[in-house]
This record gives sequence, structure tokens and C-alpha cells, in this order.
Amino acid sequence: MKLGVNIDHIAVLREARKVADPDPLDALSICKRAGADQITIHLREDRRHMQDFDAENIIRLSTLPVNLECAIAPEMIEIACKHRPHRVTLVPEKREEVTTEGGLAVTGEQPKLKGAIEMLQRYEIEVSLFIDPTSEAVAASEALGVEWIEFHTGKYANIYAMLYSGLSLTPYSIPELELPRVTLKEILDKELENLKNLSSNASALGIKVAAGHGLNYHNVSNVVAIDEIEELNIGQSIIARSVYTGLEQAILDMQAKIIR
Repeated sequence: MKLGVNIDHIAVLREARKVADPDPLDALSICKRAGADQITIHLREDRRHMQDFDAENIIRLSTLPVNLECAIAPEMIEIACKHRPHRVTLVPEKREEVTTEGGLAVTGEQPKLKGAIEMLQRYEIEVSLFIDPTSEAVAASEALGVEWIEFHTGKYANIYAMLYSGLSLTPYSIPELELPRVTLKEILDKELENLKNLSSNASALGIKVAAGHGLNYHNVSNVVAIDEIEELNIGQSIIARSVYTGLEQAILDMQAKIIR
């Protein structure tokens, strides 16, 4: 299984003080040395972490493929076509959200999406859609002619956290998941079965499958066990661990978790 390391949170730390350090560019050689397969970055419309110069320099200088996450806004598609990363993952964006809280509305924005996809593909950029794990979203993705989909695993990660992490006693509790453990385990099993079935369906349609959002060293093993998922894009948990272990070791630790 391939690992894409999302280095956005290095830029989050930099932007917290509005200084030039740490520089996400410095992470490229470390990610390569640790065996990462891909660099993932998200250039948001509000530029809350990665900046235009980050995207340009990372895409230009990385010796690993770069997966650029961005919205379908014309400005972002134009930037992607200018710098030509190996892949663009189209994601939804809301200014008020802390992180991307759901998949792209692929069943409701076909004309706009189709135009963005065709433009990117003309520049020989692979296109992935960041979608919720539903059969409707998979079918819509096939109709749009993309090479990849990436399943938003936030629901799975939230269920897992409430089942195993005792979040109900903290400010990070998820009220709608304050349920008996036996119920949470049933919901978790159903969500994993859903991910497995949809990954199999997408693969049968000729679509490559990735997954990401909320995955960490504790919950990733269940997702790794789904054979049809070829790639994981993981950021926050790796960068968080790197504070204590260093980035190279944090990536190596994740690599050990996803070997199959």
C-alpha cells in the first residue's frame, strides 16, 4: 500500500506565528528518505496554511509525485494547470470548517466538475475526487471519468475514536456518537464493510481507490486490510507524532503500520 504524506500541518505551525519557519519544503527530502510514496498538500482558497509559493516550489522541486488537493474554483484549477502536479484531488471547502468535514457533492455539481476534470486531464494531470463512501458517489465519479477516488474516512475515524479513546469524558466528544460500546462496535463494523464493498465496486469499474481523513497509528490497520484500497493520504497524525520523534521516524512508524 502506498503512503502519501500530507505536510499541510507544517505550514499550519508556520502560519501560527506568521514567520518563515518551519518551511514545508524542508520536509521533501525527509519524506523521500523515510520511504513515502507521495507528497500531498492542500492549497485552500483562504490560504490558511499552504501558500501559492509553497505549492509552486513543492511541485517544482519534489522528487516524489505531488498530490495537490484543491477546490473546483476556477482560480485553483488555473493554478493546478500552471504547475502540473502529478495528481489533483478535488475537495469541497467551507471557510468556517477547521478541516474538510465531508466529501465532494459529486452528484450535484456535474457540469462544473466535468469542466474542471477535463481541463486538468488536458494538462496530463491525474484527477481524484474526495468523496463520501456511498454508492451514488462512486457511480457519479465513474461517470465523470476520473482516474482515482479518495474515500473520506472521517466517519470511520470518529466512530473508532468514540469506541476506543474515551472521548466522551473530554471536550472532544462527538455527541451523536455517545452510544453504548456494543452499538458503536456494530456501527464500526458496518462502516468498514461499506468501505470494503465500495472499494471493490470502484476497483471493478477501473477506478483506483485511496482513503484519508482522520487516519492515525491506532485506527489505520482496519483500512489497510481492505485490499482494493491502494493508497492512504495521512497528515495530521504523522506531523503530530513528529513533534516527539522527528518526521523521519514518524513516517517510518506509519509505514510499519500499513505494510501488508
